[in-house]
Amino acid sequence: MTTRHIQRVIDTVGVIQIDSVNVLVRSHYLPFFSRLGAFDRTLVDRARDEAPRRLVEYWAHEAALIPPATWPLLRHRMASYETAAWPSLRRVQHEYPELIDRVREAVHAHGPMTSRECERVLEHERSRDRPDWGWNWSAVKLALEYLFFTGAITSAGRTPQFERRYAALDRVVPPGLRSQWLSVGTSPSALTWQDKLPRDEAARDEVVALMRIAARAHGIGSEACLADYFRLPRRAVRPALGRLVEEGVLEEVVVPGWGRRAYLHRDAARPRKVHVEALVSPFDSLVWQRERVEALFGVRYRIEIYTPAPQRVYGYYVLPFFFGDTIVARVDLKADRGSRRLLVQRVTWERGEPEAAHPALSRELTTMAQWLGLSEISGDAVRAVH
Repeated sequence: MTTRHIQRVIDTVGVIQIDSVNVLVRSHYLPFFSRLGAFDRTLVDRARDEAPRRLVEYWAHEAALIPPATWPLLRHRMASYETAAWPSLRRVQHEYPELIDRVREAVHAHGPMTSRECERVLEHERSRDRPDWGWNWSAVKLALEYLFFTGAITSAGRTPQFERRYAALDRVVPPGLRSQWLSVGTSPSALTWQDKLPRDEAARDEVVALMRIAARAHGIGSEACLADYFRLPRRAVRPALGRLVEEGVLEEVVVPGWGRRAYLHRDAARPRKVHVEALVSPFDSLVWQRERVEALFGVRYRIEIYTPAPQRVYGYYVLPFFFGDTIVARVDLKADRGSRRLLVQRVTWERGEPEAAHPALSRELTTMAQWLGLSEISGDAVRAVH
């Protein structure tokens, strides 16, 4: 397995969601496992953390890894965060403007750095020349996040403890994209547009470009599916869809049983038969949009991580298992790293699952355990696999 295989997945899906939950493995590794099988996870780490970077972090669907070329397409979102960010980020903007400037200066001078490292730098500066700035250390983290949200700084990757490493744009941006990235500006209150278009017109072009990525990743999807990929407002998506239809990128089609208009990408593959065997992350883009999952696979799927334990139906960290061309089971998994066991906590088979799916799931679990460096598969639900 090489970087070329990693790049192929990146090019196909366009967005890799990240999440701090580590009950099995960090979620951004699983989309690669589902599509490539066992692979060297350091290939993804290098794609994110080392030049030339193939992945950078920003708020795309949720917190996500995206190709560097996609980052400038989210400038309208960065601009909106100046006035519509989380209340805590807006508060630090209004209450500690001097702190935001100091934090940005520290990142440019000393980054990449974590929030704790930034705090240490500012503690040294405060004790040296500023007896009291009137802020506490939690405000430093908020200032870093405000600068990250608004595009004034970026991320150079994550530590093994999953801490974001904040960095100046020119420390991360590939040379070929530098002028486009840096056109976002160095001040969170002064975003500029490289193409000099009015902000609303530039934003419309960005939405069209994002919809191109979403449509290519889907192959076929409804307006709701495509809008959800980058969490775009429907009022902005509709004219973008119309433009892509006019350009011949998308074709409006009818899918029996969907009950809504669908859009087919001109490059979408149309195989006569599909057969896959794959465990899929609950954060995989394949299962982001619930209506699409139900329409395509006949399964009502939801993530139950945030559901109180007594109300969970299928388990905590539940991976859909795809066999053939549909979801045949839901598997609640946990990596017990101390005992080096892959715990199969619950398996729920969908009605009418084929008999051949049982040994296929067993093979997939064996591959996953080996990939994670676990020596045994155990748990209350192991019998349900066979």
